[in-house]
Amino acid sequence: MEPTDLFETEARRCGYRLVAGLDEAGRGPLAGPVVAAAVILPRRCQLAGLNDSKQLTEAERERLYDEIRQRAVGIGVGLSTEREIDAMNILEATRLAMSRAVQSLPSAPDYLLLDAIELHAVPIPQRAIIKGDTLSVSIAAASIVAKVTRDRLMNDYHRQYPQYNFQAHKGYGTAEHLRLLAAHGPCAIHRRSFRPVGETAAAAQQAAE
Repeated sequence: MEPTDLFETEARRCGYRLVAGLDEAGRGPLAGPVVAAAVILPRRCQLAGLNDSKQLTEAERERLYDEIRQRAVGIGVGLSTEREIDAMNILEATRLAMSRAVQSLPSAPDYLLLDAIELHAVPIPQRAIIKGDTLSVSIAAASIVAKVTRDRLMNDYHRQYPQYNFQAHKGYGTAEHLRLLAAHGPCAIHRRSFRPVGETAAAAQQAAE
């Protein structure tokens, strides 16, 4: 079953006009930022094949990303760096990235739909929906924008740090990434607070001493 505009319609019936869906990409990886997106879609917006970004192929995500960019009323993107993730933990860094995404929207929303997370620091009425990226069209659209944006960032990092092959695993803890991490040690975009990275860094420091 594809996402619908049920939650958006319900919010508009309550008098809200600009309903933004929010989602993130990159909570689990060992490297790179966590990226959040906020998307405001027009009423009764239908996007063929729209779904949670994890359920789509890269080609499908790219196609939908372009269509969302063309049809959305507004799109905002925010991120938290690996240093911010290490400083505050991944959940709070995700909330910070989402807050930045809301702030970067061209028009301020008056209602937020989020995928199973609440933004206590954002003074806008909101609703957290379990598995929201599979149920709400605007959250699903945000998941695609966040995922495509982050994948492109990791491709850029691949060119900067080719020894880790970020273009293949996008920073997730795959067997290949763990092997390359052990061989080369962590680089500037690795998250030191994540156990495999921290253990590798400690082992490298111990060997150097």
